[in-house]
Amino acid sequence: MQFHLNGFRVGDPSIEPAFGTSQSAHMPDTVDVLIVGSGPAGLVLAAQLSQFPSINTRIVERRDGPLLMGQADGVACRTVEMFHAFGLSERLLKEAYWVNDTVFWRPDANDREAISRAGRVQDTETGLSEFPHVIVNQARIQEYLLDVMRRSARRLEPDYGMEVVDIQRDDSHEYPVRVALRRSDPTRFDEVAVRARYVVGCDGARSRVRAAIGQTLRGDTANHAWGVMDVLAVTDFPDIRLKAAIQSASNGNLLVIPREGGYLVRLYVDLGEVTAENRDRIRQITADRSIATAQRILRPYSLDVKEVAWFSVYEVGQRLADRFDDAVAADGTAREPRVFIAGDACHTHSAKAGQGMNVSMQDGFNLGWKLGAVLEGRSDVNLLRTYSDERQPIAQELIDFDKEWSAMMAAPPKDPARTEASGVDPAELQAYFVRAGRYTAGIATRYRPGILTGEATHQALAKGFSIGTRFHSSPVIRFADAKPMHLGHVAQADGRWRLYAFSDANRSMLHALCEHLATSAESVLRLVTPEGADVDSVLDLRAVLQQPHREVNLKDLPTLLLPRKGRYGLTDYEKAFTSDASIDIFNEREVDRERGALVVVRPDQYVAHVLPLDAYAQLTGFFRPIFRMQ
Repeated sequence: MQFHLNGFRVGDPSIEPAFGTSQSAHMPDTVDVLIVGSGPAGLVLAAQLSQFPSINTRIVERRDGPLLMGQADGVACRTVEMFHAFGLSERLLKEAYWVNDTVFWRPDANDREAISRAGRVQDTETGLSEFPHVIVNQARIQEYLLDVMRRSARRLEPDYGMEVVDIQRDDSHEYPVRVALRRSDPTRFDEVAVRARYVVGCDGARSRVRAAIGQTLRGDTANHAWGVMDVLAVTDFPDIRLKAAIQSASNGNLLVIPREGGYLVRLYVDLGEVTAENRDRIRQITADRSIATAQRILRPYSLDVKEVAWFSVYEVGQRLADRFDDAVAADGTAREPRVFIAGDACHTHSAKAGQGMNVSMQDGFNLGWKLGAVLEGRSDVNLLRTYSDERQPIAQELIDFDKEWSAMMAAPPKDPARTEASGVDPAELQAYFVRAGRYTAGIATRYRPGILTGEATHQALAKGFSIGTRFHSSPVIRFADAKPMHLGHVAQADGRWRLYAFSDANRSMLHALCEHLATSAESVLRLVTPEGADVDSVLDLRAVLQQPHREVNLKDLPTLLLPRKGRYGLTDYEKAFTSDASIDIFNEREVDRERGALVVVRPDQYVAHVLPLDAYAQLTGFFRPIFRMQ
C-alpha cells in the first residue's frame, strides 16, 4: 500500500481525503450512475465506482437497511483475488471458514439405511490460486464492500427504503435515463425522479430494471427444492467441520457447509422434486421438518439442533437473459447502451455450485471500470458494449455446468444390488467434483478474442498467462526493499491497466521498451496519459527481472521504472521486481527467458494480450480502439 504521495497525512491511510461535500440525504436531480439494488453485484459495482471521485454515483435499495443474515456464503478463490484488489482479502481470510477438504458419504455397503464415508479430496487443486476457497455470510461480504465505499473520497452510502417505480429513456437529454423512485415504506408514498447518464439494475430475479428494458429470464423453472439453514448443533457426525456431500439410500441428500466462527454450520437438505401439484406444499415446509429430514439422512449419527439462525426453502432453477443491456431498441435498431443489468437480474442458478454470488460480483467488477473509463472521458462509449458481450456467454457456461452438477447432487445413489436402477454412482459424483474444480474455484472464465482480448499469436512467450483468463499470480521479490510478495497483488481496483514487462535475458529489449514508452511520439503511454497526470495514471508499467535482487543495482533500472509522481515529484520505487529464489516466476508461468514478454492485464485482472517486448506498434494498435488517444 502506497500513501503520502501528495503530502503527509496522519490517521488511517485507507480512508481517502473527502472529495467535495458529503453525500446529501436527498436524491439529487441528476447523477452519473444510478445503481438499483445493494446485493453483491451492486455493491462491487458501487465500490469500484467509488474509486473515481469525479463520478457521481448513487445506489438505491428497497430494504430499509443493510442485509443482516442469510443468503449466499461461498467465496471462490477468484473472488478472494478480486477482494485483494479492494484491500479486503486479509479481513476476509481472518474471519472466514477455509474449505480445505471435501468428503463424500454414501449408503453403507452392509446397511443401506446408514451412511459411511466414501471418499475425501482436496477442495481446491494445488497451485490454482494463492488464495483459498472460503465461507462467510453474504451479509459480512456486503459489509466489507460498504466499508470500501465509506472510506472512498465520495463517502458513498446506499439510499435505503427506495424502490423503482418506472424507467424511461430519452436520448435527447444529457442525462437520458429518467427513473421514478418511491419510498418502500408502506406508510409513505412520496415519489422522486432522478435523471442518470447510466442505470444498472442489480435488483434480483424479479428485477424491475430488467423489465423496463424488455428483457426476460429464459430457461428452466424450478424443479427441485432444498431447505437451507444455518444452525448451531450438537452431533457425533465426524465430518461436521468439513464440507460434506451426503447421499442416503431413501431419505434424500444433504450438503454440509461449515461456517465461520467454529460452531455454525449450514445444511442444504434435499426436499425432493417440485411439481405443479406440490409446489405450494414444499414452500410451506418448516425448519423443523427439514431438521427431521437431515436427521434421517445422517443415520446412524445424531443431530441435535440447538438454534436455527436462518432458514429458507430454495427452489433450483437456471434462467438467463438474452442481453445484459438496452443496446438494442424495441424496434431492433442498435443504440448506445444506457441501462444495464447484473447478478440475479440477468442470470439465476442453484446454490450447489457456489457460484451465484461470485459470478454476480464479477459482473459488477467487469462493468465498473468500463463505466469509469467512459465517464472520465478516457474511452469511447463502445467500450460499454463489451459488458453484455463478455458476461452473457460466461453466465450461459455457468448455467450449463450448474444444471449438470445440480442434477448429480439431487440424484439418489445407485444401488449396487440393482444394476438396472437409476441414480448416480457416489464415485462418479466425487470424480465430477474434482474435474469441476476450476468452476468451483471461479477461474474457469475465459473471454473470447475481441476488442479487449487479443489473439494468441504470441502466447508461447508466456504460456502460463493465458489470454482471456485471469492473471495467475506468482511470488516475486520487490526490488527496492527486497519484500517477498505476489506480483498480482500490485493490482488495485482503481481502473488502471497493468503492463507486466518480463525482461529478456540481457535486459536490452526491456530497456528499449522503456525508452520507447518514455520518449517516442508513438508511445501508447504518452498517447493515453492525460496532460499533467502521473505517467502511470492509465497504464501502470511493472518490470520483472530474471536476476536475483541482490545482483541488480538501482542505477541500472530505466528511468521509467523510477517515475517521478505527485505534486512533489516523489520517486515511485515499487515498479521493479525480481524472481523469487524458491519459486521462479519465469519457470512457474513459462515465460520465454531469452526474449521475455509483455503481458497486458485489464483493470479486472484478466489477461488482455501477450506481446513481444519490441512489439510497439502492436501494443499501440491494441489500445487504439479502447482509449481516446491524446
